[in-house]
Amino acid sequence: MTAAARTPGAGSAGDSAVPARRSDQTRAAILTAARERFAADGYERATIRAIATDASIDPAMVMRYFGNKEKLFAAAAEFDLRLPDLSELPRDQLGAALIEHFLDRWEGDDTLMALLRASVTNQAAADRMRQLFMGQLGPAIAKLTGGGPDTAVRAGLVATQSLGLALCRYVLALGPVAEMPRAAVVAWLTPTIQHYLTSPDPTTSPR
Repeated sequence: MTAAARTPGAGSAGDSAVPARRSDQTRAAILTAARERFAADGYERATIRAIATDASIDPAMVMRYFGNKEKLFAAAAEFDLRLPDLSELPRDQLGAALIEHFLDRWEGDDTLMALLRASVTNQAAADRMRQLFMGQLGPAIAKLTGGGPDTAVRAGLVATQSLGLALCRYVLALGPVAEMPRAAVVAWLTPTIQHYLTSPDPTTSPR
């Protein structure tokens, strides 16, 4: 009698793990190929077919795992906002430093801009953008607030300025905002960002 006969179902757990491992490996291969292709070609020029070729799989498999290009991009996107350590900056220069930084990031990273464009119409990309901003901006601002209860609100309000500016200036190309010189953008938005970062919480401060 063979070992398999003596032990009914022997090896079934290992066998069932094989498809799971293969699925994980396929997914990882697609994500690796997508990151490299998006970085090399940008969002618009990268294609599902090219990504599938890089991953040595059929394009249908990419669609099976991720559904469409926007969802794949959202899953593959790994962004670092590269936020400065706000606690090391002069307090009265925080607003200007942060808006300058965001302008640099929006203007210097095509894939970050692609994520913004995709987030306007795609829920997966929108979720990724929320995670990106709140996961990185929140902790940066917590260094200023000591992790106070209004930290998330301040981070969210700063995000409204950065994301709103990027949407109007670079995606919608809203005339007056798109054509505004960079120095003017900084001059207009600095007081607002500074207010969000350093002013007392108006809902708790005495009037």
